[in-house]
Parts: sequence; C-alpha cells; structure tokens
Amino acid sequence: MVPFVVLVLGIAACPLLIPRLWGTHATQMLFVLFCASPVIAFLFHTGHADHLRDAAVSYVSFIVTIGALYVTASGIYVTGDIEGTPAVNVAFLLAGAVLANVIGTTGASMLLIRPILRTNSQRQRRSHVVPFFILIVANAGGLLTPLGDPPLLLGYLEGIPFLWTLRLFPYWLLYVGAIAAAFFVVDRRAYATEPASAKMRDRAEAVPLRLQGRRNIPLLGALVGAVLMPPGFREAAILCIAGISYRSTPRGIHEQNSFSLGPIVEVAILFAGLFVCLAPLEFNLGRSASTLPLRHAWQLFWGSGALSSVLDNAPTYAAFTALARGISAGPDLVAGIEPVKLAAVSIGSVVMGATTYIGNGPNLMIKAIAERAGYDMPSFARYALFACTVLLPIHALTTTALMLLDR
Repeated sequence: MVPFVVLVLGIAACPLLIPRLWGTHATQMLFVLFCASPVIAFLFHTGHADHLRDAAVSYVSFIVTIGALYVTASGIYVTGDIEGTPAVNVAFLLAGAVLANVIGTTGASMLLIRPILRTNSQRQRRSHVVPFFILIVANAGGLLTPLGDPPLLLGYLEGIPFLWTLRLFPYWLLYVGAIAAAFFVVDRRAYATEPASAKMRDRAEAVPLRLQGRRNIPLLGALVGAVLMPPGFREAAILCIAGISYRSTPRGIHEQNSFSLGPIVEVAILFAGLFVCLAPLEFNLGRSASTLPLRHAWQLFWGSGALSSVLDNAPTYAAFTALARGISAGPDLVAGIEPVKLAAVSIGSVVMGATTYIGNGPNLMIKAIAERAGYDMPSFARYALFACTVLLPIHALTTTALMLLDR
C-alpha cells in the first residue's frame, strides 16, 4: 500500500516544491513508473494479475470520459461583458452549478470563469468573486451526476448506478443555496460601496453575452447518453463524439479557451499510476475495515473530506468507498455499500475539495486565469481560511443529517 501513499503525496507536493521540473510529462511518467512498478511486480508475483486487468478497464473508461468532456466543453466559448451586479453574479454561479453536472466541474469552470471575470472587470471591490466561484462551480456544483466530478465518475465505473447520485439533491441544494446566499450578501455590500464612476463605466462598456461553438451543445448531450451505454460500446461512442467535436470546432474558439491536450495528458499519466496503486489499497481496506475506528457515516464524511482537501479527491473517494464497503451490512446496499455511508463519502470527497487550492483540479486553474486577468487572489492560507469560514456551518448541518440517518 506504500506506493499509493507516496504517489498521492507526490501529486500534491511536487507542483508546489518543484513546479518547473514537475511541469514536464517525462518527470510525471518517471514518478508514476517509480510508484507503480513495485505494485505491478507484486500483483503478478502473487497471482493477482486480475486486479490489474480490472484496474485497466476502469482506467480506460475513466480517461476516455474525462477527456471527451474536456475536449467537447473546450469547443464552447462565451463572449460579452454584461453589468456586474450581485444578481448577475449569482446567476453566473447558479448556472455553473447546474452546468457542472453535465460537463463536469472543470468544463463548467473553464466555460464561465472568463465571462464572470470580464463582467466584473470594471469593479474595484471584486476580490471575493473568484473564491466563491471556486466553492460553487469548481466543487459543490458537481454533486448530482457521475459527470459532475471525477470521484463520482469513478464510483459509476465501479458499479454505482448512474442516477443514484440524484439522491444527493438535498445536499447539493444545501451547499449551493447556502454558498450562493452568502455570496449575495457579501457582493451586495461590496457593490453598494462601489464608486459611482466604476458603475457608470460598467454600464457603458456592457456587451451582450454571445455563445460560440453551439454545435458542441448537442454533442455534450450525446455524451450523457453515451456514458449510459454498455462497456466497450460506451468508450467507442465517447471517442467518436470527442473526435467530431475536436475536428469541427474552429481553431479560433480553441485559441480563445487556451485549449491544449497537455492537461488531459497529465491526467492520463497520473491516473494510470493511481489506478494501479489503488488495487491493493482497496483490497486491504475492505478486509481490515472492521478493525478501524471509522464506523459511522459522519466519520466517513469528515475523513474523506479532510483528505480531499489536500490530496486528489478521486483516489480518496476510491479508498473510502472500499472502507465503507467493508463496514456495510444490510439488504439495501448500493454496490455493496450502505446508502448513507456512500452519500457521506460522495459529499465529503466532492464538496471538501473546495477547502484548498489543491483539493480539486479546477481550483488552481481558476486561480491562474484570474491572476492573469488582473484579479488579486488570496494566498493559500487565506483562501483555506475563507473556505473554512463559509463551509464549516454547512458541514455541521450535513454532519447532523448523516448522524440522524445512520442511527
């Protein structure tokens, strides 16, 4: 199990400690091989090669789906600069929360971050806008479908029904609604103190929003249908849709979105190692779950959430679902897990990825885009303090609900 821990810690720490060296795919591949090779050798030596086969099948489905969402969503670009009022900003956040469940938190973030930055570019009191955007669009918004966030997609590929996550709607509504309400209060107070000259300039420079790359909208709908197809047919259909999107999207739209295949190549490299190293971890956690102190849904919620705050939330989700499977019992199980425990791991892994910049992939990308656009972004510690201040009261309500349901 040690290579998995080394790999996850390396993914979290290396971009901060050695950013230039880590930024090359060659370095990432060498690190993944260093961690994965002992596990591969061990599984073959002990006669558990079937674990590798299962991991390879899940990995291909995962990367194909994530890659197709990334490619297709990158073929859509929103132009324009409307007036940056509190109501408009809340509408952006709520639209992103809905879109995240169709094109993923990464897709929704990349689609809407530039329009909301342009919309608020004339304002002086705007430093809170992007941090709230990260909380809702890049994280909590993707709680309703397997397409919303990588952990939920991983669960779907491991046997959790596609529509099961719709049962998390009350929690989605709680988080999105509470964060949006908090944002509205903060933004309304900030907007009230905006200089009159800034407001006049904002109205004078307003340009209606316009959608480019509309041909990719039906392709996104087709992706949702393709994900529901049987294995094999699913991957083939998804690849075809992604290919059509890539070939039919004008180069100008890709350039406006700063599109490249680099990010998805990096995801493919790192997750190859994670899927290999997860096999013994899931097996051992399932067997030893009864001896561990984590027994209740609220503990799984905080455990998976705390690790998702500082590590990649997809492998954290996989580890904790394996643990939940080992302590689950009863007739009404979902992929071998009690529904309340599965809900706890799902919510914790998704929403607590917003706690730090490294909790979920889109967080750092949004920060970088905002800084290039001239926005002042909080430091790592200040952002974590902000996120905890907003999220902890909502986490407390979720904890209470899980305790009541897990009696």
